Amino acid sequence: MEQQQKSCVLIPDAADIDRLSELHKAMGDFTRMKILWALMGREYCVNELATQMNMSESAVSHQLKILKFAKLVSPHKVGKNVFYALCDEHIKWILEETYAHISER
Repeated sequence: MEQQQKSCVLIPDAADIDRLSELHKAMGDFTRMKILWALMGREYCVNELATQMNMSESAVSHQLKILKFAKLVSPHKVGKNVFYALCDEHIKWILEETYAHISER
């Protein structure tokens, strides 16, 4: 008789599940996903992203605010411009791995 193997994966508590859910919600928007992919290559200021996304600066700023709140992007100011970059390499890894997953045939 085969025995079922027990999972060694630690199940997050309710607070962490909530944080994971919020992270995925932030990443689950088409425009925000495009912004994240653009930021994988380099940092951008709001007006550069607006031009690249063919959107208004206020619309891009709104999306960046959501991504910042989710700790996916971080801003820094240079003169009058605010530049955004991915918070860390984990975000890039998540994007690359999820893309690899959907690309499997």
